[in-house]
Amino acid sequence: MPKIDRVRWTSAFKRAFRKRVMGTPDENLFRSKLETFTVDPFDPGIRTHKRSGRLEGLWAFSVSYDCRVVVRFLSDEEVLLVDIGSHDEVY
Repeated sequence: MPKIDRVRWTSAFKRAFRKRVMGTPDENLFRSKLETFTVDPFDPGIRTHKRSGRLEGLWAFSVSYDCRVVVRFLSDEEVLLVDIGSHDEVY
């Protein structure tokens, strides 16, 4: 898969980011993992995986042990960040 050139954030993602991640140790880790994701969305270090059930059509990757980012691939080069938070918050 090619490098992700464009990352868009939904307004819901922005709210969740401010509420759950901003100002925590996961904030810097998120930025690092997002950089990894944009270079290689399926890098084994971020454990990207397909979602099912009510989140079918979406994917998720890990920021830390209990922090996940839910994304939608819009094209090979563009992704939409949908949600961020703990496993229980986003799934």
